[in-house]
Amino acid sequence: MVYKYDFLIIGSGVAGMSYALKVARAHKGKICMICKTSLDEANTYFAQGGVASVTNLMTDNFEKHIEDTMIAGDYISDPKAVKQVVTMAPAQIKDLVGWGVNFDRKANGEFDLHREGGHSEFRILHHADDTGAEIQRGLMEAVRNNPDIDIKENHFAVEIITQHHLGARVTRRTPYINCYGAYVLNPENQKVDTYLSKVTVMCTGGCGAVYQTTTNPIIATGDGEAMVYRAKGTVQDMEFVQFHPTSLYHPGETHPAYLITEAMRGYGGILRLPNGESFMEKYDPRLSLAPRDIVARAIDREMKTHGLDHVCLDVTHKDPDETRHHFPNIYAKCLSIGIDITKDYIPVRPAAHYMCGGIKVDLNGCSSINRLYAIGECSCTGLHGGNRLASNSLIEAVVYAETAARHSVEHVDEYDFNDKVPEWNDEGTLTNEEKVLITQSVKEVGEIMSNYVGIVRSDLRLKRAWDRLDLLYEETENLFKRVKISKDLCELRNMINTGYLITRMAIERKESRGLHYTIDYPAHAYDKK
Repeated sequence: MVYKYDFLIIGSGVAGMSYALKVARAHKGKICMICKTSLDEANTYFAQGGVASVTNLMTDNFEKHIEDTMIAGDYISDPKAVKQVVTMAPAQIKDLVGWGVNFDRKANGEFDLHREGGHSEFRILHHADDTGAEIQRGLMEAVRNNPDIDIKENHFAVEIITQHHLGARVTRRTPYINCYGAYVLNPENQKVDTYLSKVTVMCTGGCGAVYQTTTNPIIATGDGEAMVYRAKGTVQDMEFVQFHPTSLYHPGETHPAYLITEAMRGYGGILRLPNGESFMEKYDPRLSLAPRDIVARAIDREMKTHGLDHVCLDVTHKDPDETRHHFPNIYAKCLSIGIDITKDYIPVRPAAHYMCGGIKVDLNGCSSINRLYAIGECSCTGLHGGNRLASNSLIEAVVYAETAARHSVEHVDEYDFNDKVPEWNDEGTLTNEEKVLITQSVKEVGEIMSNYVGIVRSDLRLKRAWDRLDLLYEETENLFKRVKISKDLCELRNMINTGYLITRMAIERKESRGLHYTIDYPAHAYDKK
């Protein structure tokens, strides 16, 4: 089956839905959104903390937000990208509110702002402790009510289509690679349909599921980065995997691990060992409000030093009613496993959380492949550099949805559909035995990445990961070529590709910088004591 759309959006989080709404507002053509599962299952939904934007001009300004972002990113961030996101943020907040997203406000109507690690001011807009779910709710309602947007739920993008599929030889040196759409697996008949497009937008989210423990949903398998890399597009900075310092330690819950928001430390939470001893004073003068890379490494070190499987976050010194008011969902979640956070410490440990790198794009969200844009977590805009500043990602997605929408709407009439694209060859069979092989390989990827390419790395560990992933790659590619395609097999393939990119780029960076920390090239003072 062949479908034709002017705008093909692969992904359904805040980036994809914002882009769809912005393009629909311009009335420039047919829009299709491909959703891997249901519309409501995206990384956006799981974001608790909030959205960073300068809104209180009495105490805050763009220069402060820019400087906080550059410091957190270890000055690897692209200053142009940082300036664009920070200065465009307030207008995008208005767009979100206009689409029906509710942020908490004070009695006088002003936004109730939080402060999070790495921020010098209170500038985090939020909705209790489930901001992502509220944003997803508001945008879903707006998207579903827009007749110009076709939503294809439970469809899986297998590959983007380039001239490679027309028989041309495409390499990383090919000067003009064009994207003509994507091959998409239809769950109803398990057939791969051809979606031709004038403009394709990759909004596939993160890749946390390549690790054993992650705050991401299980669907975050790095699909966008892997598809673009296989199409010979440019992918960058994949070594910078952000581990959230404080996921709830609850054995058995790993995909996703429940997130204990950064805002809880901004609220006054103190990191302690289970015996009550605080430890962040040994690592950074900002204590528990230091940027995430520093806090995650500190927790990792304390756990290894003391033989612990978790540390603790303490808010028992705060007013119980205030705690329950600000963090109702965290309170309820912890209470469900026997922890009253107003009286008990919260057991926490780091978990894979956010990919700072991804598909390299410019200020308009354009990738190195013509007619292909990338926005949201799967992209590398340059904003985050070596480490993402808390709550910068949701606003980044909406800002780049704006610039990508403007640019693509301006140029879409220059493109035509490529009717020479062949249909997918779906020969092959898949047996139950092969499904077992896929499941086992997924587990192996998680073990490899967590054990060898985690918070603390070394040349030896990275080499071992490389060798193990190479073996899995060969096995999986052989399987992919001879069996009928399935979502599980495609996800495994993408996970291996993504793990390879993280590992390769970690090997290539011969320094400890931002989120990439290696014992062979230590750079932090507390490692030289």
